[in-house]
Amino acid sequence: MDYLKTIVPSQFLAERGSNLVVINPGSANIRIGLARQDAPLNVPHCIARRTTGANQFPKKNVLDQGLNSQVTTAQHMEREKAYDIIASLLKIPFLDEEVTNNAFPRKMGRIDVYPPQTNKKETAFSWTDVYEKTIPSSASVAEFYFDVTEDPLRNDQNDESSVEKEGHDYRENNSSEPRYRECIFGEEALRISPTEPYCLRRPIRRGHLNISQYYPMQQVLEDLHVIWDWILTEKLHIPLSERTMFSAILVLPETFDNREVKEMLSIVLRDLHFSSAVVHQEGLAAAFGNGMSTACIINLGAQVTSVICVEDGAVLPTTQMTLRYGGEDISRCLLWTQRHHQTWPPVRTDALTKPVDLLMLNRLRESHCSIREGELETVAVVHSYEDGMPPGSHKTRLTALNVPPMGLFYPMLLVPDVYPPPPRTWFKDYDDMLEDTWHTEGFFPSGASAFPMWESYPIFQARPKKEDNIGLAEAITKSILSTGRIDLQRKLFCSMQLIGGVALIDGLIPAMEERVLHAIPPNEAIDTVEVLQSRTNPTFVAWKGGAILGVLDFSRDAWIHREDWIRSGIHIGSGRKYKDSYFLQAQAMCYINS
Repeated sequence: MDYLKTIVPSQFLAERGSNLVVINPGSANIRIGLARQDAPLNVPHCIARRTTGANQFPKKNVLDQGLNSQVTTAQHMEREKAYDIIASLLKIPFLDEEVTNNAFPRKMGRIDVYPPQTNKKETAFSWTDVYEKTIPSSASVAEFYFDVTEDPLRNDQNDESSVEKEGHDYRENNSSEPRYRECIFGEEALRISPTEPYCLRRPIRRGHLNISQYYPMQQVLEDLHVIWDWILTEKLHIPLSERTMFSAILVLPETFDNREVKEMLSIVLRDLHFSSAVVHQEGLAAAFGNGMSTACIINLGAQVTSVICVEDGAVLPTTQMTLRYGGEDISRCLLWTQRHHQTWPPVRTDALTKPVDLLMLNRLRESHCSIREGELETVAVVHSYEDGMPPGSHKTRLTALNVPPMGLFYPMLLVPDVYPPPPRTWFKDYDDMLEDTWHTEGFFPSGASAFPMWESYPIFQARPKKEDNIGLAEAITKSILSTGRIDLQRKLFCSMQLIGGVALIDGLIPAMEERVLHAIPPNEAIDTVEVLQSRTNPTFVAWKGGAILGVLDFSRDAWIHREDWIRSGIHIGSGRKYKDSYFLQAQAMCYINS
C-alpha cells in the first residue's frame, strides 16, 4: 500500500499492464488492448466469410437479415404517437403538421456549424478490396493478408485498405486469376459490396451470443475465436506462440448468461492460449474507470442499453435492467424520420442488408443528432452505395435531428427489430459465474447453486427481471428505487454515470436529468438528480476500469489458470471457482483516490 501511495498511476499501469490484455466485447464493437495503453482498439465486432452460390440461395449479404421482422401497423401507429409526444416536448411541429400551422415560434439550428464539421465527416466510405494481394515472396504470410504496420492504438474504424494506401492494385502484377480473401474483419467487413460473394456475421447480438437456427452455436464460437485471434495477431502483434506470457481480463456486459461467460473463458484460455484470465462485470469496471465507489451505471451501447448500481465497489445484482435498444436503433430512426419528411434523397438505403449504409447512418447520427428545443436542421452530404457502383454524394437538408435520440426515453419511436428468441435451454446453467457456491452443496443436492457473494442479499435471490419496453428514465428510476434504502437511493440519483458511445450525444445529460427527475414517484423523498461527467471517453471507460482492476490484483486469487480450466473447468466447491473480484475494492479505491 505504501508503494501504491508513492507511485504515479500511469507508471504503475505501464509496469504491471504490459502483459495484461483487456477484452471488452459488445454487440457492435469490441474494445481490446494492453492494460498499459491509454485507449484500446475499437473494432467492429464482425466477420465476413466468403460464400459460394451453390450453398446459399437466395444470397444473403448479412446472416441476420432474414431474422428481422417488418414494422407492424400497430407499431407504426405507436411510433407516430411517440413522435408527437416528443414534438410537444421539444416545441417542434407534430409529425404531419405543416410549419405554417405551427403554434410554436420557429427556431432553427444549423448543426453543420454546431459543432463544426470537418471534411472527414463528409467523406464517403470506399468499397473493400476483397482480393488477396500478390506481394514479393520474402514477405510474411501475415503481411500477405493484412497490413500489420499499423499503430496498434489506431482505431480500426479509421483504417483504409492497404490497396488504397499504396495507391495501386497488386493484382496488376499477378498474371494468374485473382483469389478472394476467405475472411475479412472489422470495418473492412462492413464495407464489402453486396455484389461480392460474402456474408457478414455478427457473433453477438443484443447482448447475447447470436445463436439461432441460421447461426449454430459452434459457428458463433468459432467466429468469436477467429475475430479475437486476428486482432491479437494483426493489430496488437501478439502471435499465438507468445500468448502464454500474457493474461486476459474479460470485461463482460451483465447481459451475458452463465454459459456464455464460460464459453468466452474457454475461447480465451483454451483457444487463444492465454496463461490465465479473470472476468469483471462491465458496470463494476466502469465505476472503477471513473474513480467511483458508488454509482448508477447507465451503459448506452449500440444494440443494448443497461442499468446497474454499484455500492462501495460491489455490484448490486437486483438493480440490473436491460433494454433492447441502442445507438443503431437511433440511427435507423433517423432514416425513418427523414423519409417521412421527404428530405432523404431517392436512393436505396437499407441498414439491414447493407452494413455500409448503417455505417453512414451511424456517422450522421454521431455528427448531427442533438437533444435541445426548437427545430433542428442541417445541410449534410448523404452517400448512396449502389451495387457495383462508386459511392454517390447527395447534398440534402436533414430535419428533426433532435427527435431520434429522444427515442431512448420513448422506445416505441425506435421500433427495435424483433428476433425469434434464442434457444434458452442452451443457457440454462446453475453454476453461476458471479456467485460463490463454496459450502452450499447441502442446500442444493441437485448441483444447483444460488448463494450470492453479496452477503446483504437473500440467499435464494432470483435473477432480476429484464424490462424491454420501458423508457430509459423509468428503467433508471426502477433500478435505483429497488435498493430500498433512502440514503443509498439519494446517493445513486446524484451519482449517475453515462458510458457507451451513445453517451456522447450532445444535450443528453440535461435531458436525462430532467426525465429521471420527472420519473421519480411524488411520494419518494428525492428531489435532486445529477449525471456526473465522465473522467475519460465514455466509450472506453469500462475497458479502462478493467485495466485498473487487473493491475491492482496482486494476489490473483480470482484468476483462472489455463491448465486448471482445460483439465477441470469450474466445479462446485472445488475452491478454484471464479468469483467477482470485489475484494479488490479497498486497495483499488485507495489507489484511485490517492
